Amino acid sequence: PSMRLVVMGVSGCGKSTVGKALAAHLQLEFYDGDDFHPEANKDKMTAGLPLTDMDREPWLESLAELLAEKDCVLACSSLKKKYRDTMVKHMASGESLVFIYLKGTQELIESRLTKRKGHYFKAGLLQSQFDALEEPSDGENVVIIDCDEDLEIIVDRVTEFMKTI
Repeated sequence: PSMRLVVMGVSGCGKSTVGKALAAHLQLEFYDGDDFHPEANKDKMTAGLPLTDMDREPWLESLAELLAEKDCVLACSSLKKKYRDTMVKHMASGESLVFIYLKGTQELIESRLTKRKGHYFKAGLLQSQFDALEEPSDGENVVIIDCDEDLEIIVDRVTEFMKTI
């Protein structure tokens, strides 16, 4: 069976940390969705400007192509259902994409973001992310995990879930 995982959630929920740990545990390659943004998007984010859906379109298409090509773990905020649908639609029939949603309150994530150094995401943009967030529902092949949970427990829960697919 295929192993394609997207670790999702707002900035500061721990996507990269969890994604890298999962990739190591499942022996898969890890990709950070942020690396696939075109330069113009990175410039906007650095300037503290939220991206529009139009900005995100080419980015989501390139992520969808990556996921269609190979088993991997991808860290990507995937805040809206239509973004997740874009990624799913490229999958060959029978291939499944699993979303790992790292859930946390705005207060918790804000405190995590303010401790971060050298990341171009500004804590002020967090509000816009929570505004855009459409939490995934059961029909979406999703594992919902508290982002403050112990890393080992998160990895165990996801590994168990993967066995049920």
